[in-house]
Amino acid sequence: MSEPFAKKLELVLKVLSMSRARLAADLGVDKSVVGRWVSGAVQPSAHNLSLLSALIAERIPGFTALDWDRSLAAFAELIGADLKAVAGHAPPIESALGGLPLMGMEQFLSATVMRGSAYEGYYRTTRPYILAPGRFMHDYAMVRIDPNGLMRLRIGAGGTIADGWVLPAGNQIFAVTVDVISGAVLFGIFHGVATPKAEIVDGLVLAPSLDVGRTPAAYPMILERVGDLSGEIEADDRRFLEFAARDPVAPEGSISEEIRSHLNGDFGPAAAALGGDLLLRMPLTRSMARGPVYREGA
Repeated sequence: MSEPFAKKLELVLKVLSMSRARLAADLGVDKSVVGRWVSGAVQPSAHNLSLLSALIAERIPGFTALDWDRSLAAFAELIGADLKAVAGHAPPIESALGGLPLMGMEQFLSATVMRGSAYEGYYRTTRPYILAPGRFMHDYAMVRIDPNGLMRLRIGAGGTIADGWVLPAGNQIFAVTVDVISGAVLFGIFHGVATPKAEIVDGLVLAPSLDVGRTPAAYPMILERVGDLSGEIEADDRRFLEFAARDPVAPEGSISEEIRSHLNGDFGPAAAALGGDLLLRMPLTRSMARGPVYREGA
């Protein structure tokens, strides 16, 4: 092919508003295979290229396998795509994060190809309620691999939505989101998993409180998987919005003692004097992050 196949496939996914998981299902291949195509690690076999071309032709009349040999600009024009949507073909200030240039982007993209599918799904968070000490809050999050190759994160509670990205690095995942109503930026560092699927991840979040001064606050958070994506983008988005519309305040007595203790650990000078933590931390040795638990007979 005259120019990298991966960039052309990236454009196709954007134009068709199709997720990698949906494309993989339609082609009858594992979504990790599609991930390797998009990353440029491999190109599809002649058989898979033929199936892919036929699938595109169903949505873009006249498309044939020969069109993959067009220049990237001509290919984009053929399918009605914006060439700026392809990483590396936008002005330097624009990046895969839509305007937030980051060093190490290739590292994040490669790690997402390798491990991103483990984190796709719906999660319910549990975190301390900053404005009501002793109470807890639940948000709902959706993690999905975006056509740009990164993990998209949407998280909401009580109808308020924050939108952003999850960036894997090593055995940790870093999150950055923006509250679409207030414009507040939230950051998170979480322990990842080494299993094919994440069931629980936990870590620390830095975010402004909802008081008058928008006081910066740091607190622990645990995310527990509550569902998997269907691969249908619109249906998955609707389900997320249903989750995010729920009352975020956890009912009294609904949080287990194990999770309460995990999220309400003591720290500070008094705790440090007794051998505890001086600062708010969540060491790996105390993390609850894990994959599925398999039980005999289950």
